[in-house]
Amino acid sequence: MQVIASEIQKQMAGASWIRKMFEKGLELKREFGAENVFDFSLGNPDMPPPRQAREVLVDLSESICKPLEMGYCPNAGLPAFREMLAGFLAEQQQVPMRAGHVVVTCGAAGALTSFFRAVLEPGDEVMCPAPYFVEYGAYCGHFGGVLKAVPALPPDFQPDLDAMAAAVTERTRVIIINSPNNPAGCIYTRETLGCMAELLKKVNAARKRPLYLVSDEPYRFLAYDGAEVPPVLNLSPYALVLGSFSKSLSLAGERVGYIAANPSMPDVDLLMNAVTMTNRTLGFVNAPVLGQRLVMSLMREGVDVAVYDERRRAMAAVLRAAGIDFAMPQGAFYFFPKAPNNDDKGFVQALLAHNILAVPGTGFGFPGYFRLTFCVDKRVIEKSAPGFKAAVQGFTRGA
Repeated sequence: MQVIASEIQKQMAGASWIRKMFEKGLELKREFGAENVFDFSLGNPDMPPPRQAREVLVDLSESICKPLEMGYCPNAGLPAFREMLAGFLAEQQQVPMRAGHVVVTCGAAGALTSFFRAVLEPGDEVMCPAPYFVEYGAYCGHFGGVLKAVPALPPDFQPDLDAMAAAVTERTRVIIINSPNNPAGCIYTRETLGCMAELLKKVNAARKRPLYLVSDEPYRFLAYDGAEVPPVLNLSPYALVLGSFSKSLSLAGERVGYIAANPSMPDVDLLMNAVTMTNRTLGFVNAPVLGQRLVMSLMREGVDVAVYDERRRAMAAVLRAAGIDFAMPQGAFYFFPKAPNNDDKGFVQALLAHNILAVPGTGFGFPGYFRLTFCVDKRVIEKSAPGFKAAVQGFTRGA
């Protein structure tokens, strides 16, 4: 007897490597004690929200007892929040915007899912450079979309533009990019993004159903050594950006995200109305009202990027000492090193023997590499150094 849908059964069989390793970490912590386990598996921001959050919450606590303060809100988000967010994104993305060009969502995941539901027909393709965030395939697959990954170019993991252009078909509906990238930590250059815009222009010149460029930007604020994260919304009339405040404000549990469209897009109001409807009918209804009100007061604040940078440098020192090849991440809070012997699954198992949790690159569509998150205490990173060195020595000796 088939209890669940075959597509979901397939997704469960290939369940996220990130979650698998996170659950393994819980098991190891019970066995050996949390202080003896080095968990670099899950990108869960551990820094506290900005200090102003406490004062904002105290003020909100005085107002939430008013009638309807915590009731249903418009499905696209609180009007004042959308207006403020439009102004914020207009500066960031260098395009004029109004509130109608923005829909507030339940995190970036809710933005993507609602957008895919609004534009995809069964069999449509969603193209992305690999490595990519592992759940893109499930997000589009729920509505009959097919994820089509095109390997990027190591060591800096810029997209292979020629290969992407060659992979476009009549069914390619969306190109999704993620910069700063999870898991590679790279930032796509202005030149790379300009070439993508030219590809979009060429393809759409002969299309009735447009090809969209969607930029997934929850890590935009995390760039190091003066690196620039170029705007994407101004590149094409068919460009959209989405993001959240999960990382920048360390409010991941509040699930406040957004999607914004280029105002010059033909039928932009129709698309935003469609996303508003799918946001509702998929069951999100609206992003949490308390979270929206909190972000309104903190939008131009942020966690201390210098702390993440210090951890980044500490992790780089650990990897160098162990003899592991890697490209220094330009942004986000991940390393994506090359696995010894090109065996990502095998090396991740070798790390487990030293209570170190990492995620194989296979889970991100790019085998031969593995991901480490450095949104953990610097002391945890430094204490893991002997384990990394021992894992490399044992793994390469046994090859």
